[in-house]
Amino acid sequence: MTNRRVNPKVEEFLSKAKKWKEEYETLRNIVLDCELTEEFKWMHPCYTYDTKNILLIHGFKEYCAILFHKGALLKDAQGILIQQTENVQAARQIRFTNVQEIVEMETLLKAYIYEAIEVEKAGLEVNFKKTTEFIIPEELQNKLNAIPALKTAFEALTPGRQRAYLHYFSEPKQSKTRESRIDKYMPQILDGKGLND
Repeated sequence: MTNRRVNPKVEEFLSKAKKWKEEYETLRNIVLDCELTEEFKWMHPCYTYDTKNILLIHGFKEYCAILFHKGALLKDAQGILIQQTENVQAARQIRFTNVQEIVEMETLLKAYIYEAIEVEKAGLEVNFKKTTEFIIPEELQNKLNAIPALKTAFEALTPGRQRAYLHYFSEPKQSKTRESRIDKYMPQILDGKGLND
């Protein structure tokens, strides 16, 4: 417990928390015992080692969680890490619904935190799927084949923007819905903009 400096922005976040307040504070104390630096990023308490993100604490309607930024690289011998959605490649969560669960898991949580620190010290990186590994919906492929300017514009987008479009266009089960999404965003793609630009 040598480095227990608290961040004023996290203090403010905790003071305003309406849900999960006690759980957040319990998790925070466990994390601070592991000598990480407390920061506030993405509107949540975030903990770093040597300026590298290790984990953050966040909450949802049904649960609060610790999210390990490179959780996919942890051994997870206890099988407690959760991939939030199928599209999340690196991060993994440990979820809680009450303080008692957190208290009972303190030793285990610290072991996972120290392992995450070791992953960072070793310089390990998650191998992300390349954009070319994502499936292009048939409706988009047809448009790319029919409209050379669209193909050129799509290929000029950053890999992250391409992935966002591929994911968004692939979501609907019905072909006509996929088609209408593609039609709606064609002007944006032609302008070199991403889904959320």
